[in-house]
Amino acid sequence: METLDNMFWHALTGPQQEFGEGSDLARRYLTEVTPFSALPDEYGIENFAALRDVVGPGGTATLFRGDVKLPANWEVLVQVDAVQMLARVNETLKVDSRVEVLGPDDVSSMLELTQREKPGPFLARTSELGVYLGVRSEGQLIAMAGQRAQTNEYVEISAVCTDGDFVGQGLARALVTAQIALISQVGRIPMLQASASNARAIAIYEDLGFRRRRTAQVTILRAPQ
Repeated sequence: METLDNMFWHALTGPQQEFGEGSDLARRYLTEVTPFSALPDEYGIENFAALRDVVGPGGTATLFRGDVKLPANWEVLVQVDAVQMLARVNETLKVDSRVEVLGPDDVSSMLELTQREKPGPFLARTSELGVYLGVRSEGQLIAMAGQRAQTNEYVEISAVCTDGDFVGQGLARALVTAQIALISQVGRIPMLQASASNARAIAIYEDLGFRRRRTAQVTILRAPQ
């Protein structure tokens, strides 16, 4: 299996081990970081038993990979199709002067923005996973884009969102462009994952040079009691 077919596993057993918990059978990110769990490329009943130990009886696990064959005693709560996209490496892109690096003092503003605009899971420690960039207006954070899963080769661009009052000003485009340049400069390949139903976002990413790689599923599961 290629790394991108099971990216969260390769992140949690690679560069982002410090943000996870579990074993060689199943892992997940710390609950205040992001809700994703992961299984090895090849898995069986013993891996789901280990995942239940990690999330707890009746707990939830969020997997992102291709079709998952579940044991009969696990319940699917939600399943959403997503498109995985890859960008060309380009470290010479011009970065919009409005873009700035966000830091620990910006976490509350980042949480407020993501709670309003709902780009996907963003928790109290999500911003520790990578570099987050933002744009402000009169001191208020109005748009952002960050880095979530990281493997030795790839960095995922995530939490791309713009305050509804400022949509149409090219802010998402500027932030994603800046992330492509930043990730390229450290010798990695930029990628992202968009909801398959979000045609507007996918069109923007394709216009920025991203290509569709595959469709996969975000699956939220409930462990047996």
